[in-house]
Amino acid sequence: MSRKEQLAAFNRLLDIMDELREKCPWDKKQTIQSLRHLTIEETYELGDAILDNDLQEVKKELGDLLLHIVFYAKIGSETDAFDIADVANSISDKLIHRHPHIYGDIDVKDEKEVKENWEKLKLKEGNKSVLEGVPKSLPAVVKANRIQDKVAGVGFDWEEPHQVFDKVKEEILELETEIKKGNTNAIESEFGDVLFSLINYARFIKVNPENALEKTNKKFIKRFQFLENAAKKEGKELSDMTLAEMDVIWEKSKTFFK
Repeated sequence: MSRKEQLAAFNRLLDIMDELREKCPWDKKQTIQSLRHLTIEETYELGDAILDNDLQEVKKELGDLLLHIVFYAKIGSETDAFDIADVANSISDKLIHRHPHIYGDIDVKDEKEVKENWEKLKLKEGNKSVLEGVPKSLPAVVKANRIQDKVAGVGFDWEEPHQVFDKVKEEILELETEIKKGNTNAIESEFGDVLFSLINYARFIKVNPENALEKTNKKFIKRFQFLENAAKKEGKELSDMTLAEMDVIWEKSKTFFK
């Protein structure tokens, strides 16, 4: 599709949004606050489609998310706070400013230097802390990953993967010690340290921990549902089966869902 056709499609969406905001009872009632939870839901649905590598679903969910962006911009324009042009110009200006190696005279040799420059520029823009831009409401696993990624961007990082894995083992031993002592608060704290160190190690081995865990969740669901269906075919309830009986079917499920 040509750029002219792309712009025409976007203009069509803007026209539809104008009409819905004027004529649809539901759309007329919406506020930035009322849309927030729906936007979060749409973002997770997009994440699911990406993990499933379902490109048609990705296209659909991107459309839903784009609608929300246009919706917020329309609401903003009604009080002259901002409109869709302000949104687009704002991100364009930021991208140009944050990429001096493309739009300026800065030389970089690799991705690592790009990220380091990005964080330095953010501090020059007025951020008091490298971690200031990490949203408070992020899920804990995603937040831990972002925290570690950001501090690494200014050089606060391990040098070798084996150092991080040694830290993981150290944290597991500390957790084991507190479990033996039976100190509930210390157990929780050490368990958090184990997760944090594992997430840090994931970064070194090029694994996104959120994606990895969610793929395992999906795999477990499929295997367990296989177990449920197999039990039904045998006329049994899971609650009436022994763990050994369930384990036979569970092992069989692994050949279908890896």
